[in-house]
Amino acid sequence: MELGKLKTITPRKKWNNEARDFTPWLANNIEELNKTLGLELEVENTEVAVGPYSADILARDIGTGKYVVIENQLERTNHDHLGKSITYASVLDASMIIWIATNFTEEHKKSLDWLNDHTTDEISFYGVQIELWQIDDSNAALKFNVISKPNLAVRQAARSKAIEDLSENRKIQFDFWNKFRDKLAKTRKIPSLQTPRPQYWFDVSLGKSNIHISNTCNTEEDTVGVRIYIGNKIADKMLSYLEEHKDKIEKEIGQKLIWNPNPDNRDKVIYLLHSTDFSDEQKVEEALNWLVDYTVKFRETFSKLVKKAPK
Repeated sequence: MELGKLKTITPRKKWNNEARDFTPWLANNIEELNKTLGLELEVENTEVAVGPYSADILARDIGTGKYVVIENQLERTNHDHLGKSITYASVLDASMIIWIATNFTEEHKKSLDWLNDHTTDEISFYGVQIELWQIDDSNAALKFNVISKPNLAVRQAARSKAIEDLSENRKIQFDFWNKFRDKLAKTRKIPSLQTPRPQYWFDVSLGKSNIHISNTCNTEEDTVGVRIYIGNKIADKMLSYLEEHKDKIEKEIGQKLIWNPNPDNRDKVIYLLHSTDFSDEQKVEEALNWLVDYTVKFRETFSKLVKKAPK
């Protein structure tokens, strides 16, 4: 049996110019980058003006709703692109920088690692190497390699130290969300999960802006909940659309849901509640399992409808 010869080819053989060729291609194929980074990015625009310069791609992280700057460089990294990407992020109020290049110098890799370790977890830096592979004369295959990304262990240690001064309820919530995230990650059902925080809610993306799953942990009322949170920009239209599919939604989830309990609010919610006892470890474990189960069900049921929703 004859075997083909595997070889790398320079990305400029496919994309001669970054701005005219590669940036439009990446904007139209952002899912390739999403799969590599485990994120859900939605492109807002390309070649976004920032003073006399322009950011290659401005995207939005659907999971957090925050802006992301993507800087493309089909060559070896240099100081110019690093400085520009930070400038773009500051002017555009982005919380994430993704720097794509064909080759990262050791100094620039260390720069990204240092920035990740010395900034808050509100800010993230990714270094992504792009490669094209080919077998004999076949079509080229794309490969993204993550060179640098936020160090979760370092950030977790910083957060753990920071919660020492929190109230008891906040500590319970922080511990609950950490356990919840770990359990949810093990299902491998959701591509991108937010960082746990000592707060009332934990959001999960539905793949579209202005609507997401917002789980709740109410330590005062001893309840946890899973809810669809619809922002006011699309609230009326989206709620009406989902209500048209109410029977199908409740059949798939296996429960009657609470629909729009506060009709006067501009933001709309659809939710399900579960009682627990945060002083009882066994009941907390049951609540965690319940919340993971229904988060997955909500995600699978609602994400399909949300993607088909009229604009």
